[in-house]
Amino acid sequence: MRKVVLQIICCLLALNVQAQKNIELFSPDGNIKLALNISDEISYTISCEDVILLENNRLQLELNNEVLGEHPHLQGQKKWNVKEMLNPVVPLKFSTIENEYSQLLLDFKGGYSLEFRAFNDGIAYRFIMKKRGNIEIMNEVMQLNFPSECQLHLQQTGGFKTAYEEPYLHLKSGDVRLESTMATLPLLLSYPQKYSILLGETEVFDYPCMFVKGGEKNSVRAVFPKVPIQFEEDGDRSMKILEEAAYIARTTGKRGFPWRYFVIAKEDKQLVENTMSCRLSSGCSLLETSWIKPGQASWEWWNDAAPYGPDVNFVSGYNLETYKYYIDFASKYGIRYIIMDEGWAKSTRDPYTPNAKVDVHELIRYAEKKNVGIVLWLTWLTVENNMDLFKTFSEWGVKGVKIDFMDRSDQWMMNFYERVAAEAAKYKLFVDFHGSVSPKGLEYKYPNVLSYEGVRGMEQMGGATPDNSIFMPFMRNAVGAMDYTPGAMLSMQPNVYCSQRPNSASIGTRAYQLALFVIFESGLQMLADNPTLYYRNADCTEFITRVPVTWDETKVLDARIGEYLIVAKRKGEKWFIGGMTNNRNSERIFEISLDFLNEDRGYKMVAFEDGINANRQAMDYKRYERSVNKKDKIVIRLARNGGFAALIE
Repeated sequence: MRKVVLQIICCLLALNVQAQKNIELFSPDGNIKLALNISDEISYTISCEDVILLENNRLQLELNNEVLGEHPHLQGQKKWNVKEMLNPVVPLKFSTIENEYSQLLLDFKGGYSLEFRAFNDGIAYRFIMKKRGNIEIMNEVMQLNFPSECQLHLQQTGGFKTAYEEPYLHLKSGDVRLESTMATLPLLLSYPQKYSILLGETEVFDYPCMFVKGGEKNSVRAVFPKVPIQFEEDGDRSMKILEEAAYIARTTGKRGFPWRYFVIAKEDKQLVENTMSCRLSSGCSLLETSWIKPGQASWEWWNDAAPYGPDVNFVSGYNLETYKYYIDFASKYGIRYIIMDEGWAKSTRDPYTPNAKVDVHELIRYAEKKNVGIVLWLTWLTVENNMDLFKTFSEWGVKGVKIDFMDRSDQWMMNFYERVAAEAAKYKLFVDFHGSVSPKGLEYKYPNVLSYEGVRGMEQMGGATPDNSIFMPFMRNAVGAMDYTPGAMLSMQPNVYCSQRPNSASIGTRAYQLALFVIFESGLQMLADNPTLYYRNADCTEFITRVPVTWDETKVLDARIGEYLIVAKRKGEKWFIGGMTNNRNSERIFEISLDFLNEDRGYKMVAFEDGINANRQAMDYKRYERSVNKKDKIVIRLARNGGFAALIE
């Protein structure tokens, strides 16, 4: 009799779970709500303070023999709350991060679950699968429906082969027609009600990256590159895909899939301060990380290895004497690394035979005496064909590698990123990925991945405009480290811009360039210009080389997407302020409170601001010093394409 009663109770519980078609999850502060509807399919609506932001969004995972999320049978659900403190190995914004969220786990018949997390600044979800053997993923459905017209800020690309370096476009959601083009992530959407949403992804392991295309009736949908199965070499740094599989991933049936997340910001500054990717990380896989040393690097490619002047008594170029000059420069200013880009090796295909004019082994010995580390550039294809080079480089005394031209984000290439990170970590080498995707979570699993390019950076010369770059703290840098390569000492306004290596120049004022070192975040931050110009502008160089690459605290003082940003960052007891703005006819003026400083303590501020003529002559700047305290306010004036940079100690 007891057995029969127990069976009846279990049946009633199962019926009750199945009857519960509408499920809600709230953020810890109660402002953000996730409303799930489970019927013939699974859909969800996201709202903030009762304002609907995304409505009836579909999600499914299509396998080769079934569709997860189609006619779902809910078997159970569990809710719980989490509050913990995180300490990232490479803290780009905060050395300590509070991770608080409400969690919902839905278990469905068929061996899969959906996990949702509601944070005070957003929502995240992912599929979890518990199937035997390997499976083929044909597609993942993610359709986002906008309840009203919004503006989309995105990078469009004509195909899946991309280095994520396209300029940002700014389109009304109803006007997005992406049938022949698609957009990369992150994607930012802004509503007239002042809410903004950053769409990103993380924990993308053994899986392709997501792209989006325009959908019907004010919506976007996810698309993914398929798995390449037949290649043909296409030069010394690329492979041509000859054949693709029908599926986007072939992977193990027991795993968690990438997180899809939405950072929700009522104020624009919340996007800049967000740490969502870190908070969704499953953690570091390395047992010991003390050998990972983020830092600045002097880089020769942008200025074409062309120092000159009375102290240069050798023919400059990609040779031993020039690289020793870079090492001496780095040593003088406490710059941790120099990067030796294309040309250090005799051939781009052979990573073991240095260019005879360079003598890498002598440079490594010379640099070690000067407390400077050597970083070597490689094409990804050379790395793939010579995976034992990490062991060799470690034996040589190399500190890190810069790997270039991946230009893809299918499952095969995402696995390449992870194989490289793991192999480099085995021999205590760090990695800087160029020609790459934007960060997708690998940098937390393997924190020896110090940076990614995946951005329209300064190597684009005249294509790196402040009008475009002002979006980066709200979008690209909001998802992880960004190797923009700042530091130009030749500054021009766009109407008079002209530049060619070795006399490379940037658009934006001198103060703008200094500010980028404070604002832009990267575990490996370049000084892109010529040591000759840094020596001639010693006041600027002294400031730049005092700016840390990791931070204890980040505080946005004022911000507006696409227009301006002023941020304060703390390292120990020192504060740095950086401000940047876009191209407009008149200057912007801000009154900024220093109330983030400690009480009852005096400080000295060294500041660089746009000069009186910076609107026309971008080289014009003013350096000044003054005493400040917590009760003070400072006035910041930003010229067009201008900036402000300060150290307070």
